[in-house]
Amino acid sequence: MSGHSKWATTKHKKAVIDAKRGKMFAKLIKNIEVAARTGGGDPSGNPTLYDAIQKAKKSSVPNDNIDRAVKRGSGLEAGGADWQTIMYEGYGPNGVAILIECLTDNRNRAATEVRTRLTRNNGTFADAGSVSYLFNRKGVVIVPKASLSEDDVMLAVLDAGAEEINDLGDAFEVVSEPTDLIAVRTALQNAGIDYDSAESSLVPTMSVEVDEDAARKVLKLVDALEDCDDVQNIYSNADISDEVMAAIDE
Repeated sequence: MSGHSKWATTKHKKAVIDAKRGKMFAKLIKNIEVAARTGGGDPSGNPTLYDAIQKAKKSSVPNDNIDRAVKRGSGLEAGGADWQTIMYEGYGPNGVAILIECLTDNRNRAATEVRTRLTRNNGTFADAGSVSYLFNRKGVVIVPKASLSEDDVMLAVLDAGAEEINDLGDAFEVVSEPTDLIAVRTALQNAGIDYDSAESSLVPTMSVEVDEDAARKVLKLVDALEDCDDVQNIYSNADISDEVMAAIDE
C-alpha cells in the first residue's frame, strides 16, 4: 500500500515555504474563481470549488478574498477574467520531464514566459505529447501527520478507493483514481481526520534520479517557473532523495 513519491515530498516542502511567503495566495484565488465559473458558486453542489476553498483556507487566505473570488467566478461580481488552462511540456536538467500547467487570460504571454524561463534555466521546451505520456491523472489528498499513523489513514480510506499512501515526512499523500477523490476525502472527513488539500494532480509513472547538482538546477528551474503569474502547477518526474534534499536545505 505504501509507496514513496519523491517529487511529491519535494513539492510539499516547497509548498509549505511558498505558503509562508504568501506566494500561493493569487494561485489559490484563481483556482476558486475558475471552479466557481465552471461548476457554479455553491460549494455543496460543486466539489471542485469546495476543495479549492478548503485549500485556500488551510493556507490562511482571508475569507473576504475567498468570497469575492467565488462571486467573480459565478458572475455575481464584476472583474472575473476569462481564465484558460494550458499545459506546456518541457525537459529540465538531466532529462527530467516537466509539465507546466498555466491558468491564463493571455496564451501568447504565458507561452513566451514559460519558454523564456525554461531556456534560461537549463531547460528546453518540448512538443505536445512528448512528456505528458509519462504522467497519469490521479486524485491526491494531503493529510498532515499530527498524531496519525499510516495505518490510521489506510483504515479510513481503503474502502473508498485509495490506491497508495506515500510518506512525505510531516504529511501523508493519499493517491486514488480522480473519480474516487471525493469518496476518499469524504472517508477521511467521516473518520474525523483533518486534511490539507484534495485535488486532481498529475503523478509520474517513472522517475529520473538526480544528484545534488542536478537537483539544485531542477529546483531553480521550478522556482523560476513558479514565479510566473500564469503558472498554476508544475509536475516533474525528478527523484530527489532525502539525502540530496537535506544537503540542499543546509
